[in-house]
Amino acid sequence: MTIRRLSVYTRCLLQLEEDGVKTISSEELAERFNLNSAQVRKDLAYFGEFGVRGTGYYVSGLKAELQKILGLDREWQVALVGYGNLGSALFHYKGFTRQGFRITVIFDADPQKAGRSVEGVPILSLRELSQEAKGRNLQIGIIAVPAESAQAVAERLVAAGVKAILNFAPARLKIPKDVRLQNVDLSIELETLSFYLAQATR
Repeated sequence: MTIRRLSVYTRCLLQLEEDGVKTISSEELAERFNLNSAQVRKDLAYFGEFGVRGTGYYVSGLKAELQKILGLDREWQVALVGYGNLGSALFHYKGFTRQGFRITVIFDADPQKAGRSVEGVPILSLRELSQEAKGRNLQIGIIAVPAESAQAVAERLVAAGVKAILNFAPARLKIPKDVRLQNVDLSIELETLSFYLAQATR
């Protein structure tokens, strides 16, 4: 959860930087972005001393330090598996590139899609994943395939040496302990919202 909050702080600092703010206190940061100032100080103190007494935090400096902690001070090579409606939407989301996540190749099992390219990024057959992974230095895989295909895709990514997977398929995947898996199940998020709505109307 601390790492998730660091991501939030980084986005807040990016906004402050765009607004021309040079320094900010934890209280001002919390008030502006509806955060908890005590939690902000605790989270930041866990990773080092970033504030200056009487001044607060230098926005650009703190942003750079948090980006370094989160590994955003470099570019990560990402493979997108599945170029259906969801895969297409993920590919065209510009936030990935801004944060250093570059989708360099797309894999799809549909032979009618393989061989094409999107904005200069090739769409290759899923069978080519293993041989392409090392040459392209793929470090992260995004799974955007139907649930019934997700486990097989995950196994292909793991076999190809990919150590981090972001899974959008509504399926619980089994992967080795040395591979980091993050699941994003949109239906669960909607079900959580429906629960709160249902409670509010009872």
